[in-house]
Amino acid sequence: MNPLRLLFLGLFIPQLMFAQSETLVFQGGTEGHAIYRIPAIISLPNGELLAFAEGRVNGSDDFGDVNLVLKRSSDQGLTWSSLETIMDYDSLQAGNPAPVVDLFDPNHPQGVVYLFYNTGNNHEYDIRLNRGVREVWVMKSFDLGKTWEKPENITLQVHKPNNPNFNPSYTNPADWRHYANTPGHAFQFQTGKYKGRIVVAANHSVGDPIENFAEYQAHSFFTDDHGKSFQLSESVDIPGSNESIAAELSNSRMIMSIRNQKGDIRSRILAYSSDGGKTWDEAYFESQLPDPVCQGSILNLGEQNGKMILAHSNAADQKNRNNLSIKVSWDEGKTWVKTILIDQVADPKNQAWTAYSDLVKLTESRVGIIYERDNYQQIVLKQVDWKD
Repeated sequence: MNPLRLLFLGLFIPQLMFAQSETLVFQGGTEGHAIYRIPAIISLPNGELLAFAEGRVNGSDDFGDVNLVLKRSSDQGLTWSSLETIMDYDSLQAGNPAPVVDLFDPNHPQGVVYLFYNTGNNHEYDIRLNRGVREVWVMKSFDLGKTWEKPENITLQVHKPNNPNFNPSYTNPADWRHYANTPGHAFQFQTGKYKGRIVVAANHSVGDPIENFAEYQAHSFFTDDHGKSFQLSESVDIPGSNESIAAELSNSRMIMSIRNQKGDIRSRILAYSSDGGKTWDEAYFESQLPDPVCQGSILNLGEQNGKMILAHSNAADQKNRNNLSIKVSWDEGKTWVKTILIDQVADPKNQAWTAYSDLVKLTESRVGIIYERDNYQQIVLKQVDWKD
């Protein structure tokens, strides 16, 4: 890290603010599911919000009878519709929802909602041992999420599995095994050279398990033709780079925020790309974004003085899933000079008070943050005035 940057960090005292306006979106033990996890949220062209989650039928385990569920809000998140189950993979797992709206399809000027997701037929550790497979799917909605087209399996385009026992076509010598979309929203480039490109951040494991999850690497995949075909990025060259999420920057660049699954350095990894997510110019651990080995979210808030303003959310605590915060950067992630404390508990008692989150832009001065709370019993939404 640049020594001048370290000096700046040592002198800087962040401004803390508290968010207001809280709404319960998903409550464990209701509407047919024991637990709701892995929230994602997007804003539609008509101003409505769509909130997605995994509906876990029997309990908190990542693997098992897990459905993709959806709720809709027409008042900026103050009230929500009843729950819709939009994908039920029988007794197996459908999860990691990554929604995005395509605003540039000339055949559908009202916008097309994409939902990328994963299915799995075994527990994560077993898939790391190649005793199962994780697949990648996308389904589209041409009426802003009211109805959905038949899902399309895009595994062979964005994954490199080597498991012919499951599928004779899965013979890639790269031997990717476990695989997960972001979690959280995907994004579409709104300006520049890559305008219209849809990018989905993701991660995968390679080969047999290595101590401390060092076989994991983050990557992304993207489409330039409105979902007709997909391309893979190169992998981020940091062992243990895991769950990731991305946002557009100025001058056709992008940033990705990544979980360090190894846990040896308790901070987010930031990666930058100048070719729309195909390759990575740099990737490093960002000490300004402490993290307890958990998921995070990043969102472009608009441009100022030629640079994109960014919001970043995560459990800003090196030990516990607690102290959920939004940090704001006016220089595209090089410094994070404003901190907004969203939720915390004085003593988490070894439980996850605040865990996974996702961000959505509501107005020019307000964002919404949807997040897991109280040991995964609730998923709530808060509205935050980030300019105050």
